[in-house]
Amino acid sequence: MLPGSIQITGEALSGAEVRDICDGLRGDTVRLLSVRGCQLADRDFGRVCRGVAESRGLAQLNLNLGVVSSIQRTRELGQALRGNRSLQSLFLHGSPLMDAGLVALNDALSSHPSLVCLDLGDCMLGDQALALICGMLPPDGAKSGLRELTLSANPGISTKGWARLAVAVAHSSQLRVLNLDYNPLGDQIAGMLAVAVASSRTLEVLDLEGTGLSNQSGQVFLDMVESYPTSLRMLVLAENAISPELQQQISDLLSEGEEEEEREAPPTEQSPAYSSALQPIRDKHYQVSHGAWQPHSTSGPQMVLLTSGLGESLLAETEM
Repeated sequence: MLPGSIQITGEALSGAEVRDICDGLRGDTVRLLSVRGCQLADRDFGRVCRGVAESRGLAQLNLNLGVVSSIQRTRELGQALRGNRSLQSLFLHGSPLMDAGLVALNDALSSHPSLVCLDLGDCMLGDQALALICGMLPPDGAKSGLRELTLSANPGISTKGWARLAVAVAHSSQLRVLNLDYNPLGDQIAGMLAVAVASSRTLEVLDLEGTGLSNQSGQVFLDMVESYPTSLRMLVLAENAISPELQQQISDLLSEGEEEEEREAPPTEQSPAYSSALQPIRDKHYQVSHGAWQPHSTSGPQMVLLTSGLGESLLAETEM
């Protein structure tokens, strides 16, 4: 049987359904497993984790929207990741991990041999967690690290923490996509990120939607793309106090640079690990409510954003 996918959203999973999922994992017939927003008994969650540990074919695991709901489940997931060798993409968006959860997962995430895409958006993270995440972005010449990182809507991270991330991004030898949308970054952090983008030889996508930026940041990014060659192909600045004219100028310059690179560069093949990271659906939009950042309740199609083109070839292979 060709590897396939199991995608279930917002349902209470029965013991029989969990047994079928585990059978597929152990039989290596599941390439993509998504139980986004689903309810599982603790015992069943543990069974799924054991199936993940034993799977040799699972490439993408989506546990978004509260499936990893306790520190005990976080530890069980860590054990599963230590046993698994095939997983390339892990999505935990909307899980109440906090710093303690990242501490519990850190060894498994840092040592995983195949993981290249990680979504930790809206996970209530702070500076301690971010310091551990920076360790997953090794500098040039070090071991392979993450190629796509999502940290959307983690307002507990301080200016010092974001500055540390900017330094890590500047020296990362692998990172292609960085999603920081709906964090209260402000112009100071945006300036640091502009320096990181100018220094990085790999970063292609930076999402800063709804991060409290002004025309000051827009001008910094415009000067950067006008004056310095970068790998950046997409910069998302929507829902900021940046004029449409500035945003359009930046977009036009990035488009011109991409077209010029495509004309001049010979065709190249992506590395197998990079090309096989499945393209996920990212839970993106947030609003401020009573001082806390909350997901929007509206569920129209505009609320779903596909991430960058990481691994379209495997997604096509799975659908076949």
